[in-house]
Amino acid sequence: MAYSRISDANEITARYMDSILIKESLIDSVVTDTSTELFGETFASPVMTPAFSHLMQFKGRELTGLEEYSLAAKNMNILNFVGMMENDLFQKIANTGAKTVRIVKPYADNGKVRDQMQFAEEAGAFGIGMDIDHIFGNEGLDVVIGEKMAVQTSDMIRSYIESTKLPFFIKGVLSAEEAVKCADLGAKAIIVSHHHGRLPYAVPPMMVLPEIKEALEGRDVKIIVDCGISSGADVYKCLALGADAAAVGRSMLPSLEEGGIEGMTKFLTGIHNELRFIMSCTGFAHVRDIDGRFLVKTAF
Repeated sequence: MAYSRISDANEITARYMDSILIKESLIDSVVTDTSTELFGETFASPVMTPAFSHLMQFKGRELTGLEEYSLAAKNMNILNFVGMMENDLFQKIANTGAKTVRIVKPYADNGKVRDQMQFAEEAGAFGIGMDIDHIFGNEGLDVVIGEKMAVQTSDMIRSYIESTKLPFFIKGVLSAEEAVKCADLGAKAIIVSHHHGRLPYAVPPMMVLPEIKEALEGRDVKIIVDCGISSGADVYKCLALGADAAAVGRSMLPSLEEGGIEGMTKFLTGIHNELRFIMSCTGFAHVRDIDGRFLVKTAF
């Protein structure tokens, strides 16, 4: 069979994730505690929602998809993320009561960046951050829903971080070098991501997790990972490779569209239960204990 070149980072990521297998360790194991501590708050699970944008009402329901999955996150007591939106919609997200991190786009209108971050803090956001992997597009600087993006310098990002009392998240980190830069600027968390394959041949986030974990050793920076996360096994592998938490992505959309809050809660519960099962089957009583000793890397 002839070799076919594949530049789609999503397919590359899926192949890499599936190339990692799991060994068992059952004797003396216990039913796992999946609770996870982040910035002084205890969550039920290291599973998180993605920073989605532009999800309107599904099937004519009253609430937007963003509000529905935020309510599911609240019900599950997990950390919630949302992305590009205007302040009035973020207020609706805040009104759900979910502990939410608002990820702001790198707008060319720097005043809008600062306004949205300030609004989120005043509305009671758990954290704020920036989606740096939307700075560039194929024709130069990116344009998203008619909004022009801009280069973000270290000084600009440092100023955002220093302007808030909230934990600051930088989304779109895909190298140890960038992770260290984020830590140096004062970020409290990074999201290791290629944003659903925006970069051709992008390295799978899981592949760079060990290098990033090592580079941030001793630094007070949480590591979250996304891209292609669709099962408890995926989350387990991310944690074993060095992440503190993992966010599901497009895998949740069918459950959200069809079942709304109930569908999302069922989807997230399934991922949580599979994670707990695999942790117990590999002898880890707590999320903080997980390491890579029971992972086996096969041919990629």
